[in-house]
Amino acid sequence: MNEIEYKYLVDEDAWSQVEKPAPQLIVQGFISKSKECVVRIRIKGDKGFLTIKGKTVGITRKEFEYEIPLADAEAMLDNFIDKSIRKHRYEINVAGKTWEVDEFHGPLQGLILAELEVSSIDEKFDLPEWVTEDVSTDPSYYNAVLIDKC
Repeated sequence: MNEIEYKYLVDEDAWSQVEKPAPQLIVQGFISKSKECVVRIRIKGDKGFLTIKGKTVGITRKEFEYEIPLADAEAMLDNFIDKSIRKHRYEINVAGKTWEVDEFHGPLQGLILAELEVSSIDEKFDLPEWVTEDVSTDPSYYNAVLIDKC
């Protein structure tokens, strides 16, 4: 399945003024990562996920995600991962589109990223007032790169 995703930096002051739903804690790590393919283990709330993502071309890449037992995800993170990313994710509706906004913790504290997945590269959408720079094609904002700072 193809994933088409935009990614933006978020203005912390503007974001602090937004009414938000309760976030979900996400803990994730990578079993394997290269430019061609990453394999990620994630715990989101009380669910575990295994995700395989292909090489990014522009803002598009192949992605396969599977829910796995929480105990398996915990064991994989404990046994195969030396660094993990911790973040709180908020899902915010803006003009009929669901934005995922991540507030990072630990060494990445202060970084806030907003992502919007669309169904086609030509799809139009409104930008929330709290997003700033488009970093969709900047690899330094990929989680597989950010984890090196943890």
